[in-house]
Order: sequence, then structure tokens, then C-alpha cells
Amino acid sequence: MVCLRDQKGAALVTALMLTLLALVISSTLLYTVMAGSRLSASHKRYRTALAAAKGGVEVLGEEIVPRLFQLESLNSLQSNFASINLHLPQYDCLRQKIDTQTSQWTFCAVDPVPADPSVMPDATFKLSSNQGRDFQISAKIVDTVPGNSDKSGMDFLELGGSVASRDEIIHPRHVPAIYNLSVQGVREGGANQEKARLSVLYAY
Repeated sequence: MVCLRDQKGAALVTALMLTLLALVISSTLLYTVMAGSRLSASHKRYRTALAAAKGGVEVLGEEIVPRLFQLESLNSLQSNFASINLHLPQYDCLRQKIDTQTSQWTFCAVDPVPADPSVMPDATFKLSSNQGRDFQISAKIVDTVPGNSDKSGMDFLELGGSVASRDEIIHPRHVPAIYNLSVQGVREGGANQEKARLSVLYAY
């Protein structure tokens, strides 16, 4: 029986194991750094798309919907907002959504109306970006609860009187109309689809 006591090569095996361990640690660190960079870039793209979607909510709520209350015509609306390439593909349906509750929408092609703003949108327009590619905004009214708001745009506020003055006119309690708006912002072109979607309650 021969006993092998030669330890030649042990240092090589140890060195190889340490090298493998260092390679695994280096690969893990590299993957973590790259994944963090991709995640950071993704968050930045999402924040940009989210800002565009918020801008779309402001344009729709502060500019377009009040003009719909004024019964402005389709051609007039689209020409007044030609700079943002406004299109109202379902104008009759949109007009009905402004004035009637959800269960009475008869001009809309699909019942129930899908919540996805990119499917049969009520309004589409573009918002410019300083990075060269514009954002396409799609918006729609998903639900309506009618109120008693004055839609004329005229100010009927009466001049104030003294404490002892008497008002013979009965003023009904104001119940605003409430709309559930769904808005989506998508950057045009490019390999990465920067997209954000918002659901907003709008009261008028």
C-alpha cells in the first residue's frame, strides 16, 4: 500500500477557486450596476410620460371640456386647437357624455365604454417635447354623473347687500357634474414605448 502525501497542485486548485469566487462576485456587482442603470432610465422615461399625461389632463379639463359646455362646434374646436392637432373622432358620443349620465349614452359605439383611453378615444392631440419626439395624448370620458352647474359661461353673481337686505330669489344648492376621465400619454416613435395612464375625477 502506497500513501500519497504529495501536495503539489493544491496551491493551483486554491488559486482557481479564489479566481472563480472573485469572478462570481465581480459578475454580480456588474449585473447590479447595469440593472440599476436600466431601472433608473426606465423611471426617468416613465416620469416624462407621466408629466405628458398630466399635461393632457390639464388641456382636456381646463380648455376642451369647458368649450364643450359652450356647445362649440366640432370644426371650431378642432381649428382652435390646430396647434396641438386636436381630433375628436366621436364628437356626438362626447357631446352626449357631457350632458347625460352613463346609462343613457346611446351615440357611443360600444356598451359599456372601455376604460382604456387608447381604444376609441374621445379626443386625441399631441404635446411637444424638448427631446425631439412628441407625446400622443388619448383621452376619454368613462363615466358621467350629471349635476346642475351653469354651463352658459355667464357670471350671474349678484352684487352683495347689507346684512339686513333680503333676497327674494331662491338659489338651488350647487351639485357639480362629475366625470371620470381616462388619459394616456405615449411618446411617438423609438424602441422604448414611454407610456403613462391616469384616471381622474373631474368636477364642473
